Amino acid sequence: MIVRTPAFLVICLVIAAVVFAASMAVGNDYVFFAGYVVLQYVVLATAWNILGGYCGYVNFGTAAFFALGAYSTVAIYKLIGDNELPHVIPIPILMLVGGAVSGVVGFGMGYLTLRLRGAFFSIATLALAVVLETLVVNWDYVGGSRGAYIIRPEEIAPIGNYIRYLFLIMMLLAVAAITIARLIERSRLGYGFATIRDDELAAEASGVPTLRLKLIATTISGALMGMAGAPFPYYIGFLQPDSTFGLDYAVNSIAMPLIGGTTSWVGPLIGTLLLGTLQQVATVTISSAVNLLLVGCLLVGFVIVAPNGIVGLVHTYLQRKPDDFVGRRRVDADAPGSVP
Repeated sequence: MIVRTPAFLVICLVIAAVVFAASMAVGNDYVFFAGYVVLQYVVLATAWNILGGYCGYVNFGTAAFFALGAYSTVAIYKLIGDNELPHVIPIPILMLVGGAVSGVVGFGMGYLTLRLRGAFFSIATLALAVVLETLVVNWDYVGGSRGAYIIRPEEIAPIGNYIRYLFLIMMLLAVAAITIARLIERSRLGYGFATIRDDELAAEASGVPTLRLKLIATTISGALMGMAGAPFPYYIGFLQPDSTFGLDYAVNSIAMPLIGGTTSWVGPLIGTLLLGTLQQVATVTISSAVNLLLVGCLLVGFVIVAPNGIVGLVHTYLQRKPDDFVGRRRVDADAPGSVP
């Protein structure tokens, strides 16, 4: 059964409401702190998959776009503070600004680097992160290497603790990112992305506007990453370059779709829920230092057991592809009407 996009969005919102209500019922705010991180990675992994999974262009610059969103918030916070205006800015507005900044940079990066392919493009995105980190470290207005403090409200009516509000905002963004990814996958745009991933030269020879499609992918991917980074200063309270340009963002945003499966919108979601939850449990019970070790172990395991991720493993087991996940079903060679 194919679920149309409006119905799918309603289902996601209902699930989000149930999750938020269950989190409120627990009565422990740590659930919101840990859940925020997991939802943040849902957005980052889904955004990465639009370019890396659908188009086949591996992006190591996730931290750069995430940091652009975060430091856009810091810049607005400083600007308002210098003019003695109220410090409380609606988070959705900050997310739109962060998404716009990161989307523009994503478009510019794509225009300059998308003529490169394979490892050369990946190295260029990594260089972008290094360049932006150097600029931020030397930009005293947003704190530079010293960092910047962000004073957030203690509570917000009628939700209560401000972290609950941030959790709710990030959950809605995750729903939006998943819906956008699913809509792209099931559209002509998604089919165009798939032709680039399968054989870009053949797609160009067939008249597919590959550069235009890749620019769209980098813009959407960058904008979603920037939107995910915009609320981060209010979550962490003290922002410094190491906390936004960290290796965790680049590694996790790649590992989570690979573990879940890169050819479907559901793959990054499954990979993030699995890996993100394990990392939060490890942070509480052992140490956050083992998070990257978990990523490495799981990646090695899935490369051996399920190179196409969990979704690919399920498809292999079922011997077909569910319409609601990845589109067309596989046609067996001995099926009636099949072409040998």
